[in-house]
Amino acid sequence: MLRSKPVRAISASAKSRLTFPFQLLPLLLAALLLWAPGILTGQSSASLAPGPKPADIPQAWKPWIGEYRANISSPPPDIVVSERDGQIEFLRRTISSDDAHYVRAEKFPASETAPVNMGLRTNKTGQREIEFGDVIDIKITPEFDDRAQVLITPLHPVSALRADALASSPPHEDGTFRKPELVELTTLDPAIHLDIRYATTNDFLGTSVYTQARAFLQRPAAQALVRALHKLQLLGYGLLIHDAYRPWYVTKIFWDATPPEGKIFVADPSQGSRHNRGCAVDLTLYDLATGKPIEMPGTYDEMSPRSFPDYPGGTSLQRWHRDLLRRAMESEGFTVYEHEWWHFDYKDWHEYPILNIKFEDLHSGQGLANAQ
Repeated sequence: MLRSKPVRAISASAKSRLTFPFQLLPLLLAALLLWAPGILTGQSSASLAPGPKPADIPQAWKPWIGEYRANISSPPPDIVVSERDGQIEFLRRTISSDDAHYVRAEKFPASETAPVNMGLRTNKTGQREIEFGDVIDIKITPEFDDRAQVLITPLHPVSALRADALASSPPHEDGTFRKPELVELTTLDPAIHLDIRYATTNDFLGTSVYTQARAFLQRPAAQALVRALHKLQLLGYGLLIHDAYRPWYVTKIFWDATPPEGKIFVADPSQGSRHNRGCAVDLTLYDLATGKPIEMPGTYDEMSPRSFPDYPGGTSLQRWHRDLLRRAMESEGFTVYEHEWWHFDYKDWHEYPILNIKFEDLHSGQGLANAQ
């Protein structure tokens, strides 16, 4: 038989010293559970950054970054003025049947002025021009802070297109879908800001198509968006929403208004869009400290190669921010649209039906919109 060790008497003060840590244990565990999500989010936020954040380029060069052509109606090749690794690059773009190709025509430090064989000037109409020898190219893309972003002339008056779209019906769909549960995004987090261009005249049609400046997503997509936002907040950024759920009739207006060469940027109403299902969002970053939108390689709803998520132009800092937005969204189940850096589709979009409910018929309460 094993002999037990003698038990010593313990004084009251000693007992107090021994039991005190155990009394704190529940509080320590609660604190750990409270802080753990933030710690984990911080780690994932740090990994979102697409490499070290680059410095911005000198202000003198900023207005010249963009795309140039001999005239608006002439075909490519185009000249792309961009910056990479502190070097101003002039790229020539040609477009084949399957891809766009960029060849560097000139390169020099951003800290210097343009070479003597190159002329930069503003013409009598206020357009920026680049001169190579006897060839003059005019800037054809808008600048980041341009207030007017009208990029196409509608094929038909929007008022007539609206009347026709409202009188039409979405395509019939077979199958079983989830019950819609649209959530108004601004009710979820104050760091979600809105810039709903389609409720203003500052859109690609030059006239408003929405009756209200609001943004909705299906609840799982909305919750994923907030998770992406929380990761970005730790890096100093908020989310600026341009569009989310879009009634089907608006998709039809866009399609019928857009010329054939711009159709890749709008959805075919005969198929419906992921916006119509409440599972797509158009958005960008803004600076939490200033509230100002972040500069990207191209402007929202711009129908040009600058809209492509892999566009090599712009500046290193603009591309870094574009890629940061993409990495944050993709980390929460969204996928970027191949033609638009600002457009993201949620992974479960195919599980929801096409909706055609007007904003004025969506009632927000507790963040939930009635989509019956």
